[in-house]
Amino acid sequence: MTMMRTTQIQVPEGFIDFGVGQPANAILPLDLLRQASEHRFAQGDPALLQYGPEEGDGYFNQTLADFLSSEYGEPVSSEGLFITNGVSQALDLVCTLLTKPGDLVLVEEPTYFLVFRIFHNHGLRVESIALDEEGLNLEQLEAKLQQERPAFLYTIPTFQNPTSITLSQERRDALVALSRQYNFFVVADEVYHMLHYTQSPPLSFGHYVEQAPVLSLGTFSKILAPGLRLGWMQTTPAMVDRFVDSGLVRSGGGLNPLASGLVRSALDLGIQARYLAWLRHLFHERITVFDQALRAHLPPWVEFTTPTGGYFFWLKLPPTMDAQTLLAKAEAHKVGFRPGNKFSTTGSLSNYLRLSFSYYDSDQLVEGVERLGKVIESTFGSQ
Repeated sequence: MTMMRTTQIQVPEGFIDFGVGQPANAILPLDLLRQASEHRFAQGDPALLQYGPEEGDGYFNQTLADFLSSEYGEPVSSEGLFITNGVSQALDLVCTLLTKPGDLVLVEEPTYFLVFRIFHNHGLRVESIALDEEGLNLEQLEAKLQQERPAFLYTIPTFQNPTSITLSQERRDALVALSRQYNFFVVADEVYHMLHYTQSPPLSFGHYVEQAPVLSLGTFSKILAPGLRLGWMQTTPAMVDRFVDSGLVRSGGGLNPLASGLVRSALDLGIQARYLAWLRHLFHERITVFDQALRAHLPPWVEFTTPTGGYFFWLKLPPTMDAQTLLAKAEAHKVGFRPGNKFSTTGSLSNYLRLSFSYYDSDQLVEGVERLGKVIESTFGSQ
């Protein structure tokens, strides 16, 4: 009998794959969402099962605005929120409404590797701007803007995937100023913004939506459950109207009214806030364990910076070493990762690798690092 797939990622028994950038089933809040579901269905409102308002249910949007106001530390208006099926679907809709084939989109180097397919599906040209320790290199960006105008710049400004770098407050302000000056959209993928483990990050890009052409994208996939397929776009009311008027939304109505009803109860009952606090504590512990294991079992010439949020460690090997070659040998020892070239627009960054700590408990993290360390030593020696 053929094995029926029930999840996107299925890791073989005994294999530790640090390439998986999602939460494990064991930490997903099944009981908490059961409580939220029971609460919502107990209200006896059949509208929960109806086509929803295009921008999202009004009560949910207000509840979400209150939650974001608390998390961001400043008021968020429900009139500037548009409910999505998560960030991937939001990006696809952004491409549909704000671009045409042949348009230029700028991304970070490196960036989230699966976004390339979304952009390529829309016939967009993708070019990159380098990152440094403070985030996007704005001098390089401005030099590019003086030559060519992008439809938008896609950025993961907080605990970036794959580097875990956070764009500084000063550069956020400067990037927004450039978007005004050169009239391009900043599309900020802020999925990790709330997953901070030591101190709060700089301002969300939602802060800037009334000042410049900015779209801030968020999701419950990282802070509650990916299977909800529920996220939001924060922008101006005029831009919300533009997305409401798309053919997809006009035809189908609100993009996820049932899930938004359940999450409304999770927010109203404090379930989301408690679960998010627990996640922050859990992932902070995992970072500590992972960091100690990497320093104990990997050669000292493997370079990395300990992240303070998000999901990822970004490791740098010496320039002559190739992570793709290493991956084939690592998989033979039942450990995996994402090689750096996957995150590059040009296929470079071959001596980098991304490791995620979100999918495994502490014991598995240590075991996986021990396996990886042995493979690195056997492949490249002690240098």
